[in-house]
Amino acid sequence: MLSTTKPNLKYKKGRFSEEELKLLYLRLLKPRMIEEKMLKLLRQGKISKWFSGIGQEAISVGVASALHKDEIIFPMHRNLGVFTTRGIPLERLFCQWQGKELGFTNGRDRSFHFGTIEYNIVGMISHLGPQLALSSGVALAHKLQGEGKVSVAFTGEGGTSEGDFHEALNVASVWKLPVIFVIENNGYGLSTPTSEQYNCIRLADRGYGYGMEALEIDGNNILEVYETINTLAEDVRENPRPILVECKTFRMRGHEEASGTKYVPQALFDEWAPKDPVNNFEVFLLKENILTPEDIERYKTAIKLEIENGLKAAEAQPLISSDTEKELKDIYAPYHFIPSTPSGPSSEKRFIDALSDGLKLAMEKHDNLVLMGQDIADYGGVFKVTDGFTETFGKERVRNTPLCESAIIGIGLGLSIKRWKAMVEMQFADFVTCGFNQIINNLAKVHYRWGQNADVVVRMPCGGGMGAGPFHSQTNEAWFTHTPGLKVVYPSTPYDAKGLLLASFEDPNPVMFFEHKYLYRTVSEDIPEGYYTVEIGKARLAREGRDMSVITYGAGVHWALQVAEDTGIDMEILDLRSLQPLDYDAIVATVKKTGKVLILHEDCLFGGIGGEISAYISEHLFEYLDGPVVRCGSLDTPVPFSKALERDFLPLERFVEKAKKLMEW
Repeated sequence: MLSTTKPNLKYKKGRFSEEELKLLYLRLLKPRMIEEKMLKLLRQGKISKWFSGIGQEAISVGVASALHKDEIIFPMHRNLGVFTTRGIPLERLFCQWQGKELGFTNGRDRSFHFGTIEYNIVGMISHLGPQLALSSGVALAHKLQGEGKVSVAFTGEGGTSEGDFHEALNVASVWKLPVIFVIENNGYGLSTPTSEQYNCIRLADRGYGYGMEALEIDGNNILEVYETINTLAEDVRENPRPILVECKTFRMRGHEEASGTKYVPQALFDEWAPKDPVNNFEVFLLKENILTPEDIERYKTAIKLEIENGLKAAEAQPLISSDTEKELKDIYAPYHFIPSTPSGPSSEKRFIDALSDGLKLAMEKHDNLVLMGQDIADYGGVFKVTDGFTETFGKERVRNTPLCESAIIGIGLGLSIKRWKAMVEMQFADFVTCGFNQIINNLAKVHYRWGQNADVVVRMPCGGGMGAGPFHSQTNEAWFTHTPGLKVVYPSTPYDAKGLLLASFEDPNPVMFFEHKYLYRTVSEDIPEGYYTVEIGKARLAREGRDMSVITYGAGVHWALQVAEDTGIDMEILDLRSLQPLDYDAIVATVKKTGKVLILHEDCLFGGIGGEISAYISEHLFEYLDGPVVRCGSLDTPVPFSKALERDFLPLERFVEKAKKLMEW
């Protein structure tokens, strides 16, 4: 306890009862005492890493105490008080930090990198900024459901420099989402001081640039934090909108314990140490005769006992032993495909019409499905796939988005957390790079890490052949087939486009759905008008043959069909349709049948999925081969604009040559 007889922070008792004040003190004291114990265990080598929030507890405890228990909080490294205020059993927290099964990630992630919907907490990933959009997604679900709830997301002052901060706040403001963004401005992003992090006086002022209310408060004053968040949350529940709150505080220890604090001037410690949130509140309560020294000692004894009992329970838990089958299984959320067979009349549909029909049927079947993308509402999208959708489904479910790919994908995941479904349309597959982190590190990993499904379909209009140049022509599926946790679908026919799209919306896992733009209006066939699904992960035999097996997908299927007709080579053409997971049984069957294999894809040759398929065949089916496994892909260059250059870039002419050469074996 501080030696001073009065607090260095100005507390306003206001409407708080003595019991409420005591509860807030207890909630402040618990994370402080846990941290002090963790620092000892860290020195003893019993935990591997620790990000200290000592000196910042009032923000976590004040925010969590001000919210309803069923409102989701998105905390960060230094928000232990959120977890303890929400009542998570200490033995589970300790098991999480020790990498044991009783934790929340089965040893797959560390510290506070986890979520638990049981306690309405969604933890961070190391990239810091992306969770802000997730909180906006949860807020969108609240708004769509008319729940009168608010979500809250934390970030540090360093995280405000990330593009995700800008995107999340921009979309939340445009859509008037009920979310409170809390900046913990503790002076340093690792070792970088705020003077090198941003060039403004108050980070709160950034909120005005997004058209939202913003304010700065004393983050060390538990009553100011609680009263501010409580008042704002009550208002936002009634009048949905985002608000930015900057909490001024200080990090009394290093970024994490290994980093130390030598880079911090001693004068800052001297300035902030007297503002300690726990000690100051304790002095205030003693001065007001709300607490006695005996009360404090009793509280500390009880918390110490709770910590020791939690540690004993955690120590008694066995170390995790790896189960390879379980590790592979948990990449995806459980899902059992039940086919929906086509019924009713059929009619001729172009590829793009089949996609549009599929989207309409999905929207009718799943009333919790939200479509999001640039220009997809009244304009109908640049390819007109969603033309007329707003008249049928309304602008709440068919949403134009700002140019914020990362935020929109994150909002899709936030909707999933609230058991909604989301479709995000990339205007062109090339633009997905702006949302890459959300896909690779959030959508793909979230179920493996802590069991949360990501019910998001990302539509990817892709491919060349139209002279659109290097930023509107890529077919970049290999970026995603390499990432465990994603499903990657790439149909070649209208029938499969509709059936696979409908199957993608039934699947609770993230699906990257590739649509070749050249096929949109050049390919048509009779397809059922009603609802049906095509199973993800199952290939289709597009043509039976004896001379060789051509394994391909997308536009490659049509190239191969034409070459087979033109050359007279009796090609067996296997349309993969799904690239992750792959249908290895179908690959094995066709290789055994013909003994010669040519793998064709539009993606660049080096690093394309053809290399993986070739390696699999060489390793497992070598004895059935009558010649080398041949790959054919596009040149290892960006996609050129000139039609003549693009023809050379694409693999069609080389495919003919390679097929003829393979026949000579």
